Amino acid sequence: MRIHNKKYLKENRKQLRNNSTEAEILLWLELKQSKLDGRKFRRQHSIGNYIVDFYCPLEKLSVELDGEIHFQEEQIKYDKSRDAYINSLGIKVIRFENQDVIYGIEEVLKQISKNFKKSK
Repeated sequence: MRIHNKKYLKENRKQLRNNSTEAEILLWLELKQSKLDGRKFRRQHSIGNYIVDFYCPLEKLSVELDGEIHFQEEQIKYDKSRDAYINSLGIKVIRFENQDVIYGIEEVLKQISKNFKKSK
């Protein structure tokens, strides 16, 4: 059974890529072309029925950026359920606030690197 990049989510993924937030754009500039410790990341990658902001297949690591909507009660519940599903597949989910990326991207990159398990 296909888990990654299901065809029915293709248009949603494309739309998200074309309407990235400022934080997503800034982080993608640092992650694309294997710039961070030689790790390849994909953006707006689907796992099951969910679309994650960034995904590193080698590390089985998902990086999520949270804007204000993620602090509302319903969204918090949704995110917990979503993260639990993704974790059940052996994929670690780490989250940062958009503001962390905009005002402290170097620290965000350090935290992402700290979650790498495999030597490159």
